[in-house]
Amino acid sequence: MRAAFQPRLQVYIGSKRQGYKVEGVIIMHDNKVTDVLGAGTHYYPEYWSGDAQDAVLADLSRIIAAAPLFVPRMPRTGQPWSITMTNAGALGWVSDREGYRYQPHHPETGAAWPQIPDALLALWDDVTGYRAPPECCLINYYAAPKAKMGLHQDRDETALDAPVVSVSLGDTAVFRMGGPQRRGSTRSMRLHSGDVFVFGGPSRLYFHGIDRVLHGSSQRLGTVAPFHEGGRINLTLRRVNPPDNR
Repeated sequence: MRAAFQPRLQVYIGSKRQGYKVEGVIIMHDNKVTDVLGAGTHYYPEYWSGDAQDAVLADLSRIIAAAPLFVPRMPRTGQPWSITMTNAGALGWVSDREGYRYQPHHPETGAAWPQIPDALLALWDDVTGYRAPPECCLINYYAAPKAKMGLHQDRDETALDAPVVSVSLGDTAVFRMGGPQRRGSTRSMRLHSGDVFVFGGPSRLYFHGIDRVLHGSSQRLGTVAPFHEGGRINLTLRRVNPPDNR
């Protein structure tokens, strides 16, 4: 029997964070986002300082040098997306005419994905308390002025007891989240550079997406070579397979 998702909650006192674990899935009353977007959703505004964000961007530059950004395409039709992407970790998520899937190598170079940076592994441990590390860090780059992401579920993983961790870098984005049905009611909020958003437990399969990016709202990406066009980066940390229980 799988253990329940055990979130590590963060209570903000001034500029300090105090972490503690609570068994099972709970509603985080100290976190107003939980009350708006549903149980199992947790919002950490300005989780990373500016210096910490710059350090992660340097890590991403090295990842992209080894695993270049590519254009994903819709299954069957081959229609290109409005974003580019790449991955780090043992597995990378890809989308092309053949469908959505995880694979251990870059779709264009055939090389293995680079390792997930230590800072992101530490983030995962801090905000999830999950018993195994993430296997995939999906890197989505919203460079085009009209780049967006339609409502979708993260459901290609078998370890659905593990939460999904989303990190925002660069321009502010309007994030939208619904419920387990695509046509259900939705709510939106803005995610800023350095923010972290986690959803697991009852919200793990909620539909979510990016309505738009407020281009020019941040200058953080402009000085980093792979992101000279500015825009927004979203990092999504996922555990794909259930951990070995031995």
